[in-house]
Amino acid sequence: MLTRRAALAGLPLVALARPSLAQGTYPNREIRFLVPYAAGGGQDISARLLADPMRAALGQPVVVENRSGASGMVAAQALARAPADGYTLMLGGAGETAVNHHLFRDKMTYHPVNDLRPVMIVVKVPNVVMANPNAPFRDIAGLVEYAKAHPGALSYSSSGIGNPQHLSGELLNHMAGIRTVHVPYRGSAPAVTDIAAGVVQFGYNSLASGLPLIQGGQIRAIAVTSKDRMPALPDVPAVAEYPPLSQYELVNFFGVYAPAQTPEGVMERLHAVVSNALKEPALRQRFESQGLLVQSMSLAESRAFVAAEAEKFGEIVRVANIRIDA
Repeated sequence: MLTRRAALAGLPLVALARPSLAQGTYPNREIRFLVPYAAGGGQDISARLLADPMRAALGQPVVVENRSGASGMVAAQALARAPADGYTLMLGGAGETAVNHHLFRDKMTYHPVNDLRPVMIVVKVPNVVMANPNAPFRDIAGLVEYAKAHPGALSYSSSGIGNPQHLSGELLNHMAGIRTVHVPYRGSAPAVTDIAAGVVQFGYNSLASGLPLIQGGQIRAIAVTSKDRMPALPDVPAVAEYPPLSQYELVNFFGVYAPAQTPEGVMERLHAVVSNALKEPALRQRFESQGLLVQSMSLAESRAFVAAEAEKFGEIVRVANIRIDA
C-alpha cells in the first residue's frame, strides 16, 4: 500500500507526464483555423483548401473561422492569446506576421516573433504589375524609362497602405531610382477597376483580383513581382528579368501559424500534415490556378523565411517613410 508520503512524492512525476500524454494523443477534439480577413479572399480560400486534407489526416474537425479587422491583427492577437496546444491555428499572411509591427509599432498588441510561430509557409503570393492598355509603356523597361523622364507623373494603385502591394511599388521606386505616386484603395476590386478606367496608369495587385479584366483585355499584365514567372501567367515576365532590376523580388505569403510556445511534437505533427497535403497534385493545381506558388519549407526554414522577409519589409517601410497613424 502506498504511504501518504510516497503518494505525494509521485505527484510531480504524474504532472510531468501529462504534457507528453497530451501531445501523444493530439488531436482529440476540434481545431479552430483562424483567417484574418473576410470570406472569399486569398487567405480564406487557402485556409479552406487546406482544411479538408488536414481534417482527413488529423481525424478531427478543422473549422475555418473568419476573424477580420485591424489589418489582420484581430485574428493574430486571438492566436497569440490562445492556449499553445495546437487547437487554435491561423492562416496568416505577410501583413500580420512580418509587416504590421513596422507600421503600427507601439500600437501592436502582440509580438509576431515572440507570440506566433509558423508551422509551414504554404504559398508565396506574387503581385502582378497591371497597366491600363493606353498607358505610355508596355513593359517594366518602358515604365522605368517613362518614370525617369516624367518624375511623379505616373500613379499606381494598391489595396491599401503598407501592404505587400504598396511595398512592391515602393521597392521598384527605390531600386529603379524613380518616383511614382501611390494611390491606396480600400480593397483590391476598386484598385483594379480604376486601372481599367485609366484613373491610375498601373498598379500592383493579386492575380485573382485582376484576372477577369486581364482576360477581357481591359488591363494588361506587364510583369510579376516574384523572382520567377507564375505558372498561371507563363507569358508575363518577372520584374527581375529586366537586367537593371535582376535582384527585385517582393511577394506576399500565407502560412499556417500556431502560438509560439506550442509543443515541438505538435508542431512536427502539424507540419507533416500540411506538407503531405501540399504534395497532392490536385491541391497544388488548385493553389496555382489562384496565382499562388506552393512551397515546401521545413519548420526551421519557415521560421527563417518569415524573419528575413520581416527585415526586408521593415527596410522598405523605413526608406519610404511609410506611417500609419490610425
